Amino acid sequence: MTGFTIQRGFPAETRDTAARHYWDAFGAKLERVMGPEARAIRFFTETLDESFALSAVGPDGALLGLAGFKTHEGSMTGGSFADMAAVYGVAGACWRVACLALLEREVLRDVLLMDGICVAEPARGKGFGSALLDAIMAEAAARNLPAVRLDVIDDNRRARALYERKGFVAQENTRLGPLRHVFGFERATAMRCPVSASTG
Repeated sequence: MTGFTIQRGFPAETRDTAARHYWDAFGAKLERVMGPEARAIRFFTETLDESFALSAVGPDGALLGLAGFKTHEGSMTGGSFADMAAVYGVAGACWRVACLALLEREVLRDVLLMDGICVAEPARGKGFGSALLDAIMAEAAARNLPAVRLDVIDDNRRARALYERKGFVAQENTRLGPLRHVFGFERATAMRCPVSASTG
């Protein structure tokens, strides 16, 4: 893993690639709400906010990975009802917004909430996820926030192992109950890490 840089935001010319990487990482969880795939990728291409993103970029300008975060000021993913309606229509936007609201997490002013890490398929297993997580911790430190919080779903053992190696500790579990049939997972675990533990 050499010859890449971690950048704030992502290059403008890679916006569609960023949306594709995000969908590749989270589409299995979101497909029943945000699908079909073409519309989902269009929505994310139009709404991803680079102000709340960090990216790993190769020497050729290729977007290798992306990490989003959320504060009380905004988040990498979101978009307005109007954005949703422009892609899915008003009726489609209404039920999708209602479903997505069920996944919303409280944003605290003293915590940086991680909004997902996604790595391009050819770059996986090469340490880019770890580098992006380190960058998230550094972002929290730069904002004078004492901790980073994230949620990991129950079947993403690889991601959870990475978070635990980085010093994240499991806190409360949230069960989806009947909504597991909508989002495809049974439980999510909130994890938290003090910034000082990772930034040294």
